[in-house]
Amino acid sequence: MIPCNPIFLVVLAVVVCFIIRLMLFKTGLIYTTKKLYGTAQDWFHVYQFLKVPELNDSMQRNQLYRKVSLYLHSLPSIEESDFTNLVTGKTQNDIVLCLDPNQTIQDHFLGAKLFWFNQKTEPNRTGSLVLKIRKADKRRILRPYLRHINAVADEIENHGGRDLRLFINDAAAAADSVGGTRWRSVPFNHPSTFETIAMEEDLKNKIKSDLESFLRGKQYYRRLGRVWKRSFLLYGPSGTGKSSFVAAMANFLSYDVYDVDLSKVRCDSDLKFLLLETTEKSIVVVEDLDRFLAEQSESKAVTASGIQNFMDGIISSCCGEERVMVFTMNSKECVDPNLLRPGRVDVHIHFPMCDFSAFKTLASSYLGVKEHKLFPRVEEIFRNGASLSPAEIGELMIANRNSPSRAIKSVIGALQTDGDGRGCAEMIGRQIEDDDVDETHSGVLCGAEGFSTVKDFRKLYGFFRLRNARRSRSSISFEHDR
Repeated sequence: MIPCNPIFLVVLAVVVCFIIRLMLFKTGLIYTTKKLYGTAQDWFHVYQFLKVPELNDSMQRNQLYRKVSLYLHSLPSIEESDFTNLVTGKTQNDIVLCLDPNQTIQDHFLGAKLFWFNQKTEPNRTGSLVLKIRKADKRRILRPYLRHINAVADEIENHGGRDLRLFINDAAAAADSVGGTRWRSVPFNHPSTFETIAMEEDLKNKIKSDLESFLRGKQYYRRLGRVWKRSFLLYGPSGTGKSSFVAAMANFLSYDVYDVDLSKVRCDSDLKFLLLETTEKSIVVVEDLDRFLAEQSESKAVTASGIQNFMDGIISSCCGEERVMVFTMNSKECVDPNLLRPGRVDVHIHFPMCDFSAFKTLASSYLGVKEHKLFPRVEEIFRNGASLSPAEIGELMIANRNSPSRAIKSVIGALQTDGDGRGCAEMIGRQIEDDDVDETHSGVLCGAEGFSTVKDFRKLYGFFRLRNARRSRSSISFEHDR
């Protein structure tokens, strides 16, 4: 017989409770119990489902979808979900939790419990984020909850929490764009900044000031009755840093980049739809526009008129808010001036061949050298008309990065051989003696680790070409809008 001692019964009850608690938490029964309890609660409540699609009815990207996605990925409850994707972030060591299709996560706001799940209809199609909310709570919390999501998402973006993306137009997607989008995207991780590009400091500061004014100019543009957008023309020879400049702009503004490949656009209307599907806070880039116009023929799908309408037509006026448009060219001399008039292009920036000022910037970035005993000789060669592109000089510095002196000597040799400093080559060459180059392993390591002559470098890369004698200076012209 079980004794009726009260003390014994209390001890027995404590032991039984401990065993039950141990079984619940160690075997996962507590999770199952909570889930069954939540399901039972749902039977007594009426829920409403609110869908936030990735694309709106006009096939434009839904900005609310982006903000909700940012908000949900910041919730601690995403770690407690049944299914969660693990993906790499901006760096290989950065692991990010990502919503899985049909995954449900919980959120709490003003005492109400809300549920979100990611709904994907078909593979490679755009999806929706669906909010499940009790009908009794909807009127009380929905508007404050959406304002809360906007505030949190804006705070994440302002603190650099939004990952930038690079979009490219896909011809296959354009052929079957029902329910989808014409753009495909990848993370934008380009490291270029205004501090790393080779450009005159005064010019660089003017551009940064112009971009900062643009960011603050929403009300100003509205008061003028103009679309809040800015357009740039970048022109100059290949290898002068136009693409790196676009990347620096994107990082400075924290804008996504849309790279328009005109050869994949089927017609003028398709070009308009591409613009229609871009988002705010983005840079729309059209590269090598002069080459495309020069090669234009009857077989070309996109016409010059279509490009002009893309730049400042009614579509651009209606769907171009908070965007920067960038067009690149090797030369603007053979382009119809009407295409580059104010209103279509606001800012013209010339990217010349490298001069001594740009060389010093490259030496600081690539070699970590701000001053060197060979700098006066490099400056003299530039003064005598020699010129190479920043890309060519940068490649020489990369190849000889272990020895700044050898790298600078290689640049001097390249300027004498491939630049147009041939007239001063003999004079400069006599001044460069072996004792001027502080290399402890000259002769042996020069061939093993670097390239001390342009001939060696050319064998590996096949890089340099003969250049024009004319050296241009950077120039920027801010056109007055009409």
